[in-house]
Amino acid sequence: MDFASVAYAMGMGGKAGAQQGGFGAFIPIILMFAIFYFLLIRPQQKKQKEHRQMLANLKRDDLVITQGGLQGKITNLTDTVVTLEVAEVGKNADKVRVKVHRGYIAGLVREQTQS
Repeated sequence: MDFASVAYAMGMGGKAGAQQGGFGAFIPIILMFAIFYFLLIRPQQKKQKEHRQMLANLKRDDLVITQGGLQGKITNLTDTVVTLEVAEVGKNADKVRVKVHRGYIAGLVREQTQS
């Protein structure tokens, strides 16, 4: 057995192992991306889709809350602006109304039942 054939055989074995090790190094990165996708990205996309649907389904007399915490009843709607009635001063007085950009509506307010 000569030295050249032994060196050649050792060299091939080393290259084959390095190629498998190179791909094996990407497996943890792929697993981390999959975990991030299923735990962070996908739920956030679902929540955004639900919020867009809620904004599209707004109608008059809905009780809503804004991102700033202002609660009111919708009195008028356009494509971009929502007019909220936030207070009623008196029977003959004007009602307090605020115009809010439609994107700043955080959600619908559930009415509390009195017990």
